This record gives sequence, C-alpha cells and structure tokens, in this order.
Amino acid sequence: MNRPLRLATVALTASAALLLTACGSDDKSKDNDKIAGAEQEGGKKSTSPSASPSEDADRPKIKLPSDLNMTFEEPSTGDTVKKAVLADNAERMRAVNAAITGTDPKGEAVGYYNTGRALEASATWVETFKKADLSITGEVRYYDRRVTLKDKKTASLSFCADEGKGYTKDKKSGKTNKTPVTKKSYVSYNTQLVKNDAGTWQTSQIVSTRGAAQCQP
Repeated sequence: MNRPLRLATVALTASAALLLTACGSDDKSKDNDKIAGAEQEGGKKSTSPSASPSEDADRPKIKLPSDLNMTFEEPSTGDTVKKAVLADNAERMRAVNAAITGTDPKGEAVGYYNTGRALEASATWVETFKKADLSITGEVRYYDRRVTLKDKKTASLSFCADEGKGYTKDKKSGKTNKTPVTKKSYVSYNTQLVKNDAGTWQTSQIVSTRGAAQCQP
C-alpha cells in the first residue's frame, strides 16, 4: 500500500493546508499532488448527507469538534440506494476526521465505514496526524457527488472537495496553520464502495487528485 506522500508531508511539516477530504487516501501515483479510491451529481448544498444511513443498531454516532465544519451538497436523485451510498460516504469522511480531531479516539467509526485497502490507508492517515501532534480545523465543502450502481452490493462514487478554508492545527499551541487558496485547494475523488451484511456501504478504495481541473471554481 502506497502512502499519501503529499499529505504525509503536509502533516509532518505543518507548512501547508490540510487535505481534509483526502483523509485515508490510497495513493496510486508517484505524483505528490495525487493521493489515494470514484463518481458525481450536482444539487443543493446541505450540511447533512442526502439520506439517512441504513438502520444498524451498531452504527456509531459521529461527533466533530465545533471548529470543524464539513458540508455535503445534496444531489437531486430519487434513487434510495444511491442516497444510501451518498450518506454512508459522507459518514466515512466525517469518521476519519473525527478520529484525527480526537472526538473518536479509538477510531470506531473509521473501522465501521471502511474496509480493505481504504481501511488500511485510513488508519495510516490518522496515525500520521497523531505522530505530528496535529489536528484539523476550518471548513470543507463536498460537491458534484455522483453515484454509479454496479450491482446490488457494489457502487462507485466520484466527487469534488473545496479545501480552501481547511487547515491543520497544532494540538499543543492551538495555532492554526493558515495557507492561501490555490488550485491545489480543490480535489477530485474517485471511490469504490461495497455493501456489507449489515447494509452499510463501506468504502473499499479511494483515489484523489489535487488540483483537478474538473473541480476548479
């Protein structure tokens, strides 16, 4: 498994904006601007996933710190299965950030919403921040979220992320490492998801490209 080199470097040096949406990436490129997972569908902006996640008694509750805001645009789709995929993907993104910020120190939600290589990469990502004694703060917006259903238990999802207002934060000093907005602040994601026996759509692979042309404003 290749590690997200650019993100790891960012975390260890605390000299650039955090790639919030790339948390738990599976890097398949030698290009440091590409991290590692795929699809899209525009619509209204919402601070919540477009549909409630599947009803599982063991589903962990995710709470983020007050200084971190993650916004997910709601695609205009009437398909209940696609809505479930979108909802569980949103929870997956929130889960990784909850582990990083310390609101889920054991990473229970990370293990719930990830599987396979995505789970391995997510654990590595969280550990990178822990070793660097960094957290994350600010805002990140997810948009152009599009789902393709391959069969009853597999799907692909692509989306973009605006990380222009997302930053790393030193845990000891509380200092926010702010950086200017550039084309690198916009990230394209391609993910693969599988539905487990509990009915949860788990992310199994995730690939991201920083500075992607299709995500630029």
